[in-house]
This record gives sequence, C-alpha cells and structure tokens, in this order.
Amino acid sequence: MDADFTALAGEPHRILMTCDTVGGVWRYAIDLSRALCLSGNTVTLAAMGPAPSRAQQAEAAAIDGLTLRSRACRLIWMDDPWRDVREAGDWLLRLAEEVRPDLVHANDFGHVALAWPAPVLCVAHSCVASWWRAVHRVEAPPQWDRYRAHVRSALLASDIIVAPSRAMAAALQTEYGPLRGIRVIPNGTHGVAPANCKKRELIFAAGRLWDEAKNLNRLAAIAPGVPWPIYIAGQDCAPDGARATLFNVNHLGVLRPAAMQRWFARAAIYALPARYEPFGLSILEAAQAGCALVLGDIPSLREFWEGAALFAHPDDGDALRDALLRLIDDDALRARFGARARRRAMFMTAVRMADEYLALYDGLLPSPSGRGVGDEGPHKRDASILRESVPSPGASRSRSARVRSAPPLPVGEGKSWAEGARTSVRSRLAGNHA
Repeated sequence: MDADFTALAGEPHRILMTCDTVGGVWRYAIDLSRALCLSGNTVTLAAMGPAPSRAQQAEAAAIDGLTLRSRACRLIWMDDPWRDVREAGDWLLRLAEEVRPDLVHANDFGHVALAWPAPVLCVAHSCVASWWRAVHRVEAPPQWDRYRAHVRSALLASDIIVAPSRAMAAALQTEYGPLRGIRVIPNGTHGVAPANCKKRELIFAAGRLWDEAKNLNRLAAIAPGVPWPIYIAGQDCAPDGARATLFNVNHLGVLRPAAMQRWFARAAIYALPARYEPFGLSILEAAQAGCALVLGDIPSLREFWEGAALFAHPDDGDALRDALLRLIDDDALRARFGARARRRAMFMTAVRMADEYLALYDGLLPSPSGRGVGDEGPHKRDASILRESVPSPGASRSRSARVRSAPPLPVGEGKSWAEGARTSVRSRLAGNHA
C-alpha cells in the first residue's frame, strides 16, 4: 500500500519557517516546505548560520511557493553566539512584519520566545544537552548553563513542541522538564533512488566527520578488517575551523542531493554507528534506496529500525565489524535486510510528515466557523525572554491551554512505530474515501 497520500485540502497557510544551513535541518526544511507548498501553502524559509550554498539556493528556488531569506550568523549552539542570536531575532521580527505569517514554524531554539505576531510551533531536532549526555555520558558542563536556560525558555514559550522521535521527546523531559504536550512527528523525505541501479559491493556512510555523535571514526577504525571499501560523504571542517581526518576510508566531501541519491542507490550497505541521532534522515534515505542497514544500538534508532537493521553498540568496534561481515558474506541476508528497510521507509515520506504538521497547524489557528485553539488573544511573547533566558509564566500557561486541544498522535502508546504508522495510514485513507 502506498503511504504517500496527499494531505487533505484546507485553508492555505502563510508559514514563516526558520532553519539552519549546517546539517540535516536544511534537508528536513526543504522536504517539508516542498510538501506544504504542493498543498497550496506558502512558506518563507528564514535560513541562518553560514550563507546558503549555490546548491541550497537552487534547491529552494525550484520550489513554487517557497521564498528563501537568509542571514549569516552564529547559531545558538556555537561559541559565544548571543549577540548574533539577538540581532538575528530583530531580523526575524522585521521579516514577520513583512510576511504577516499565520504561523511560525521554528526549527531552532534561538528565537522561539520572540514577540511573534502568530502562534509558534517549535521542533526540537536535537540539543547540546542531550548530545553531550549521549556522547560524553555526563551532564553538559556549566559553560552550557546559559544555553540550557535559553532552550528551556523556548520550550515553555512554544505553543506546541514537536520531537522527531519518542527518544528525543524523552531526552527533552530529562534535560528541560517537566514539559507538557510534546508531540512526536517522525521526519520524512522525498528521496527517490535512481531506477534500475544495481547494488555494488561497497559500504556508504554520511555525516559531519567532526561530530563525535556520528561516530564515523569508529567505522574508519574497523575498515581494515572489512573486505569492501567504505565511502563517507560529509563535511570535515568544524565551525571553529578544525578539520577531522579519517584514515582507511574514502572521503567524498559534501555532495549535492542528486549525488547523494546516486550513492545511496549504489551502496549495498549503509552504516552509521551513531552515539546520538534523534532521527537519522540519512538512514531513511538509505533505506528508501534499499540499502541493508548497520546502525548504532541507541533507543532512537531502535525505535524506527528494529527488525529492519543490524545494530552494534557505538563503543564496540568488533560488533560493528562483525555486523558488516555478516551482511557481506551472506547475499540473501543482505537482500532481506535491504528489503525490510525499504518497506519500513515507505511510511516515512515528506507528504505524510506534512500531513501531520498541517493537522497541528489547524489545531493552533482559528477556524473560519468559530474560535480555534489559539484564540486567547495576541500571540506576543515577552522579548526579555530572549535576552535574559528567563521563562515567562504567562507564555507557559498559554502554551499548555492550547496544547490540550491539539490533535492526537497517530502512533498509540505501546505500539511499534511501524505498526502505528500502518494503522494511521489505513484509517486516514478510509476517511478520505468515506
């Protein structure tokens, strides 16, 4: 059954969406924006961080209904970002006056608590505190206290909080809780592997080489014990200018989306022994292309790929090598796991993701026939929250009142993600044809 059904047509929305240009959030924002625009909505994408590359600008320009605006600045997780965060906030508010959005979809914590003129949905793709705990096994040190306070203020000021996995939602509660009304919407993508591409005897991986969470150095360390070549795509230069070098593997650099799709299509195996991965968009793209998966054994990846991948503890190089060798040595097993991954991925499309977000948008906005979930009054936040990183009690109460009326998650408690997704798709399709 094709899970990529079109979202039900409703009143089109003007959406102001923030994102950064550094990692997977850009891919998420582009895929989501494309699906939202196909449904008749318009999106202004406010991109921050390094200036968008020519390839990124071309991606955005190809989407009818999407307008890209950008500002080069430090992001909240970078060293000493606060002046840039404040000035970018002023820029965003000027942009909001120009765009007059119905809703703000924030993909960063830096600017959720601004005095926005519309409801705000905050997506917690990742955070430094949970990254630090996963990578270093301890709480983030005091130097991150201001960041932590700022993120908590953002979460309390948000009208709805979304996480890409239950594991990330639990991490938010651990680091910043108690929080109410966190919704889980798994990411989706438009990625389609080239047709009739024969799998080759190679292992592919993708991620920022300098990011300890990706754990790509572990993959490089075991490469001499694996007969197939390993190719890794991704940036090797960290924001502070330091370069990461991996031996025993072939570094491809940063690839354009079309080139990434070709590598996914060719690779028989995709490996990512991650220590921290709140969702893992590259894994989804690999699964869509029918790669057999070898992944880090962490809760978020088990959540989505249990039964459709082999797992190895991030610290266990022997287990990682053995998992790769199992797939290399057994053609039937490799084909079976590639097919399982592809079947699992069919439910995680960009259109399905957009459909779930549109349901949340509709819950936040007034309906034409009466009061909606956001009708208590103007959606103004106290601008001092951004400067001082102190929660606003009014913002917290307002958020909680609105969240209670938001639509329920499609995935029920106690179900596997795949089981819940299949049930959701069947029920929505039945409703569409009733």
